[in-house]
Amino acid sequence: MSIRSYKGVSPALGANVYVDESAVLAGDIVLGDDVSIWPLVAARGDVNFIRIGARSNIQDGTVLHVSRPSSKNADGSPLIIGDDVTVGHKCMLHGCRLGNRILVGMGAIVMDDAIVEDDVIIGAGSLVPPGKRLESGYLYVGSPVKQARPLNDAERAFLSASAQNYVVLKNEYLAETN
Repeated sequence: MSIRSYKGVSPALGANVYVDESAVLAGDIVLGDDVSIWPLVAARGDVNFIRIGARSNIQDGTVLHVSRPSSKNADGSPLIIGDDVTVGHKCMLHGCRLGNRILVGMGAIVMDDAIVEDDVIIGAGSLVPPGKRLESGYLYVGSPVKQARPLNDAERAFLSASAQNYVVLKNEYLAETN
């Protein structure tokens, strides 16, 4: 795996973390316990920080980045991802905040200062514009996203199950490398 420091700050990995050898993590990044980072993920915590909560998974080809502090935004825009979040293949998360138990569908883009509350599904290919807030308990789709409908009980249960499935899968990968 490629773990790189930036200005003397290196990524910190929690317990039982899997980072694929083709992924690149640089700078101020903290991964919670049981996080998995899959092939070709690029994560740069260079001009701000990235935090990823326990049992979250970042799937193949996803880009994670942040925005620097500026005169318009004194703190800049860090990237904060909660617990039990599944980020599908080839997503772009940039300086946004995701709560817990979220599914970000394949190819979705979530832009600076967007806030995604807990228990949300973002449909594949959706665009969450800068500063948009997605309320808890709904499916959002489109470009730009629109609230489609409330999540049903099976979808809510799937959010935790998806994260747990990736914990099992990353443990299988870790067993292969040990």
